[in-house]
Amino acid sequence: MKKITRRDFLKGSAAGMVTAIAGSAIAPLAASAADVTLTMAEVNPADTIVGQMDQAFADKVAELSGGSMQINIMFSGVLGAEEDVLDTMLGGGGTIDISRISAFALTSYGGEKSMLLSLPYTFESREHFWAFATSDLAQEFLLEPVENGTGIRGLFYGEEGFRHFFTVDEVSGIEDLTGMKIRVSNDAIMNGLVESLGASPTVVSFTELYSALQTGVVDAAEQPIANYQSNAFPEVAPNLILDGHTLGAVQVVMTDDAWNSLTEEQQAIITEAGEYASNYCREISQSAEDEVLAELIEEGVNVVEVDDLTPWQEAVADLVAENIEGQEDLYQQLLDFADEAE
Repeated sequence: MKKITRRDFLKGSAAGMVTAIAGSAIAPLAASAADVTLTMAEVNPADTIVGQMDQAFADKVAELSGGSMQINIMFSGVLGAEEDVLDTMLGGGGTIDISRISAFALTSYGGEKSMLLSLPYTFESREHFWAFATSDLAQEFLLEPVENGTGIRGLFYGEEGFRHFFTVDEVSGIEDLTGMKIRVSNDAIMNGLVESLGASPTVVSFTELYSALQTGVVDAAEQPIANYQSNAFPEVAPNLILDGHTLGAVQVVMTDDAWNSLTEEQQAIITEAGEYASNYCREISQSAEDEVLAELIEEGVNVVEVDDLTPWQEAVADLVAENIEGQEDLYQQLLDFADEAE
């Protein structure tokens, strides 16, 4: 090594492919159109990669609608942790219309396809993920909640970089995670990943993670690099090991009730703004992460680069095999997008 860094399913169309767009295809709505304000939840701060993507989406909606449509983004978990937000949206409360979630968050709500995106070491690179996210297959994944009658729909994909473990005590390799209490969000795949590494998965709400690390409730957690910095986790867990176990794929979802309340023209605006925001995320994610990593190193964070991922991949091989059962062909399609990324 060399130093450098659910709940149960609640009872109750995807709005566009993730493609780069050269310009607006929709003329702004007339000022006389009915005003619409949609509330959007974001667990992370505004300066993160996903926070900037959210803002690009909201700004584009306002621009295309001539100001008659507004997205009111509630950053930093003001509306609750991700699972709480999903409970509210799926429960039909009507107080949250849109949310940016981890792409695999719907696993606990019957999202079998979405679960595949969370399997460790599925995506070899950002380019691999974007080859998938801009494909016809991505549309099938975004449509899964609609097909399941979940009450929400996927709008578009984004990503916040690869996820890495960070710890209170210094680490130098995979063996140092053995026996640690590692924070998870009650996700079956994440639980299995932590257990495969010989550690103990410990459920802690994201909004309580800082204090949990500070008080010893957990010894470690995992997040993309930008989120690690923006949530001040280096203050209590100043060790970051760049294992990149999962690509932080995200999606923006909207309740069916909110979608169906819009006119066709307003729905088209949401779709185009989503395409724009997705492309914006793709453009900024790598450079934003590189900048943050350089800042962390300068600030004295113990950043450990993993030269050989083989031990990590071998440790989780059984977990992957167990969870692709019945979806082997679909999972292979995900893997094959690596060829298009070359």
